[in-house]
Amino acid sequence: MSAETSAAAPGQFTRRRLQFRAWRGARPFWAGLFTMLGGFLILYFPYAHLQLGHLTMTMGTPGGSSSLIIGALLMVLGVTLWIQLHIRVFAGVAAILLALVSIPLSNIGGFIVGFLFSLIGGAMAVAWAPGAPPQPQPPVETAPGEGGDPQTAELPPQYPGAVESNDLSGTSPGNGANGRHSAG
Repeated sequence: MSAETSAAAPGQFTRRRLQFRAWRGARPFWAGLFTMLGGFLILYFPYAHLQLGHLTMTMGTPGGSSSLIIGALLMVLGVTLWIQLHIRVFAGVAAILLALVSIPLSNIGGFIVGFLFSLIGGAMAVAWAPGAPPQPQPPVETAPGEGGDPQTAELPPQYPGAVESNDLSGTSPGNGANGRHSAG
């Protein structure tokens, strides 16, 4: 690519990426992702089969049904955070409560990792607030001599000439003002 090559129009991938970025910025995306990941980890560990050579280990615990319910609810809350913005506080509080309940009921909350992801996702959902759209600013019109080139700017009429006084407008310690405004 050389300096003479013109910039090509954005392709399909770039356009979709920018659309996804705009969609992601208008909702608590990371809160939903963390909540879903925590729910998956809480759901996964009781049903996982680990293979060590020819030995298969299973985690058959009585907490399997509670892990299934808690993990599925956390994953639904994560999707809900993406779709329904107006119930983000409820979904965040529910995710925090389910994460706390997962500690005694489902393998120490997915071996602490699922608990932490769900807890952080719920806290992010509660803390997220939609941003205000930027307000268009009217263009500022300047009179001749204002703004722009400092050599052409005129001095304000209250400062004739270049003589400055050291008067601090009644802020001497003698009258008690000391440069601070009084409230009463």
